Amino acid sequence: MSIIRNNWTREEVTEIFNTPVLDLIYQAATVHREHNDAQEVQVCTLLSVKTGGCPEDCSYCPQAARYQTDVEVHKLLPTTEVLQRALEAKEAGSTRFCMGAAWREVRDNRDFDRVLDMVKGVNSLGLEVCCTLGMLTEEQAQKLKDAGLYAYNHNLDTSEDHYEEIISTRTYDDRLNTLENVRKADISVCSGGIIGLGEKEEDRIGMLLTLANLPEHPESVPVNALVPVEGTPLEEQPRVSVWEMVRMIATARILMPKAMVRLSAGRVRMNMEEQALCFMAGANSIFAGDKLLTTPNPDVVEDKEMFQTLNLKPREAFKGAAAEKYEAIS
Repeated sequence: MSIIRNNWTREEVTEIFNTPVLDLIYQAATVHREHNDAQEVQVCTLLSVKTGGCPEDCSYCPQAARYQTDVEVHKLLPTTEVLQRALEAKEAGSTRFCMGAAWREVRDNRDFDRVLDMVKGVNSLGLEVCCTLGMLTEEQAQKLKDAGLYAYNHNLDTSEDHYEEIISTRTYDDRLNTLENVRKADISVCSGGIIGLGEKEEDRIGMLLTLANLPEHPESVPVNALVPVEGTPLEEQPRVSVWEMVRMIATARILMPKAMVRLSAGRVRMNMEEQALCFMAGANSIFAGDKLLTTPNPDVVEDKEMFQTLNLKPREAFKGAAAEKYEAIS
């Protein structure tokens, strides 16, 4: 059986990444079956609880206040509405509910107190509750943990070398420090990135190397294909091919055998056959629902048909090691 490592070299990752694609899929599928149930896919729902008006300058993001996009700005949603959406997600088959707020960082104010109440409420529904709120201090991470937060998403986005080409309003170390604060609070880390940002192949390899050599592998690794949005600096970027996504997913699976590798943004542009290739290559998690924060996503009916055709089954909430975490916060 493949061993869990956190000491990969760039040369090793480059060799894996550049393996002929059908061989790479086979290797990744083998690793996947050693460590996971290959027919099982986690279904997650992502809700934007506070949209737009963000002071950051992430080149891909329509929620940045400085870009002229069609995103409608709205303040933090009422807690009752969020809990209703979480319940609907659960009834539609999701087992993880993630709440996103377009903040640069969490501030200790009434809005954060309301988010803590949302976390408590979603946790009480028996869902794995996740948040993505920007940068966090150790103390804020602990408050989220105490409220029942299961996972925290904070993507690296790209490699350290390419990062300044995409974002100037925070540093790569800021990202890594937030992940460290999340780990210290014993919250599951969800961290991945986006391809199609104009990066080179070595940047994709560099991002995967950073993730795989964290002190602990992220519990969840979202692999996103850029969905270009009019009004953002990256609006003219060409579409990422399915083979590029497969190569990223397969390499992530080999480097991080037990992680949930999530087929995330860009899935709406894939047909069922292309998604099936990604599942074969080791993806075992998707976002469900018609939107990912502000970008389109396949609807629930399409996903149910796909699960039926491919004989996939939704992963239960709090399975395996996750059950121990749930018992600890319940």
